[in-house]
Amino acid sequence: MLDHRLVQTAVIGNASSDHPVILPMEAAELEVWRRRHPNYTYWCGYELGGCGGRLMDRLYHDKVCHFAHVAGGPTCGRAATGESSADHLFIKRGLRNLLSKHGQRGDVRTHDLGSGPGGAVDLHLPAARRRLRFQLAPLDYQGWRHAGATLGEDIDDVDWLFGTEGPLTKEILARNGYSLRFRLETDGGERRVHIGAQARNEPTNWTPLDECELRSDGLWTPTVEKIRMAPPRPQPAGFPLVGGLVFALDHKAPVPDDSPFSTDGRRLVMADVKPVGSPIIRAVLSLPADTRLPPARHVFRAPDHSRLLVREDGGWAIHIDRYLQLNAMEAAQTGLGRILPEPQKAPPPTLVPQAGAVVTKSVQAKASGAVDRPRESSEPEALSWSKAVVRAREILTASAAQGRTLRWSALASQLGNPYWARSESFRISFLAEVDSPLGEGKPVLSALLGEEGGALPCLPAVLEKLGMDGVAGMSVSSPAVRRWTERERKQAFAAHAEPPRVMPSRPELRQLDDTPRPTEKPKRASVVSNDRAREGGRIELTSVQAPNCTAEERRKVSAAIDRVQRRTSVLGSGHPASKRAHRAVRRARVWLEFATPGCVIPPIPTKRQRQALRANASDLLAELNLTALELAAVKAKFC
Repeated sequence: MLDHRLVQTAVIGNASSDHPVILPMEAAELEVWRRRHPNYTYWCGYELGGCGGRLMDRLYHDKVCHFAHVAGGPTCGRAATGESSADHLFIKRGLRNLLSKHGQRGDVRTHDLGSGPGGAVDLHLPAARRRLRFQLAPLDYQGWRHAGATLGEDIDDVDWLFGTEGPLTKEILARNGYSLRFRLETDGGERRVHIGAQARNEPTNWTPLDECELRSDGLWTPTVEKIRMAPPRPQPAGFPLVGGLVFALDHKAPVPDDSPFSTDGRRLVMADVKPVGSPIIRAVLSLPADTRLPPARHVFRAPDHSRLLVREDGGWAIHIDRYLQLNAMEAAQTGLGRILPEPQKAPPPTLVPQAGAVVTKSVQAKASGAVDRPRESSEPEALSWSKAVVRAREILTASAAQGRTLRWSALASQLGNPYWARSESFRISFLAEVDSPLGEGKPVLSALLGEEGGALPCLPAVLEKLGMDGVAGMSVSSPAVRRWTERERKQAFAAHAEPPRVMPSRPELRQLDDTPRPTEKPKRASVVSNDRAREGGRIELTSVQAPNCTAEERRKVSAAIDRVQRRTSVLGSGHPASKRAHRAVRRARVWLEFATPGCVIPPIPTKRQRQALRANASDLLAELNLTALELAAVKAKFC
């Protein structure tokens, strides 16, 4: 009876052995393997989840070589037979070799976690009171927490190593600032173990297991050594605070230097904090370090984006990015400000007119006890640009929470300075700042402003300034803009409702534009590829898109163009070096034209335009700098 199962792994010696082997799959490699190990016997071992029966190697020239059960053996119910089915045994053997290499005492064991004997491999280092867990079986968060508590009963710490990247590796990376991984690579009849270390925002660096070290604080690789010498501080978990809060700082109260909430770019201060609808509490505030510390005599309001930072040990702090100073009356109402004294009335002046003097009506009024009161201004206090932006966000957010739109005149009057509505360009810049940056899940508050039920005439210009695609050339009366405004208002109402509702995804303007056009121009033009052959009259098309670059790259290319042009003007247009310089400048200018945000690519670009679209900033800078050096050499020789 033939065995059609493609068994790739076995153990050597007997059924209870933990010495794994992978059968080479190529016929030539298997012949070399047989000559090198003529006395090996292969078994479907119990450590592999097998039946314990004898295996024999099968050599094929037309298909993959594999193990097969010897006829007459027990019925085998082994689930995993591929080359990775013995990874736990290769890890076990690699850890034993590492212990022997460094002369350390330790215990290596495999564990069956419900899916077979290869669920996990543990290395226990009793002298260091530490354990290394190589997790091969899938594991969720709750299982990880339970396993960590069980493994840590008789030790001080556990190092987790996962074979695949997933939510748990990201969780450990966020908690510790780094995470450890492992992988195995086939090398003949072996599977070599590699250890990977990854720091936050860094790629994973891999090291063979036999090049690692076992120390008192765990498994060390060159990358782990760099990370642990300067360990990144883990980010605490944060929850948004709805409704905002008010606070007053206490500069004299000390904050511990080793606080877990201290991070780069932030400063910690103690403050008296009053969340909305709650009593005043003493708390630690995390404020931006690049701003001046607010004075303690004032009260401030954090309108939005405040977060509650918490740790599992019970510690907590409040993360604040923006805050606004309250006036004396508002501060007194919070309970954090000073109590305002009652205004004292001045005694009426006693006026004694001189002889012969004419007593006017005003003098008579003062003499009769009337006191001039200061004229109260009906206009709110004028705000600076930054404070007006924050105040406008608060007003529009409150309007969205009530499910209503707002006139621009009403917003401008609440900002307290008439010049906010002075010019159209000023209004566009101001509203773009209010909605900056444009986010996928962040409603555009400017859509709530309108006139006579419709949107503001400058709304398309605001959207274009924010960087939205497809809005160039549209007016507020176009059907696409009207549909988009209606949907965006619904998004704002849903986002700021109590409780917030699920928001639909923001549609693109071109998806809402159903205006028939005689010729529809695609966003990405299709051009004939010069790299592919034309077969049978068929032309293969490739899409061309604008180069991906940054503002700094555009600035460097523009500066390089200026350098080349200054040196070209000295030589004249007839010199060969000047001709090469002109070609480089023309190519760079075309690249700058398409590298500008909001550019429109023609349906069929020219050859020079296609070359510019395929170029990148580094190549252009190298060409321009080389041209500038050539021009300088020519100038030094002839001038």
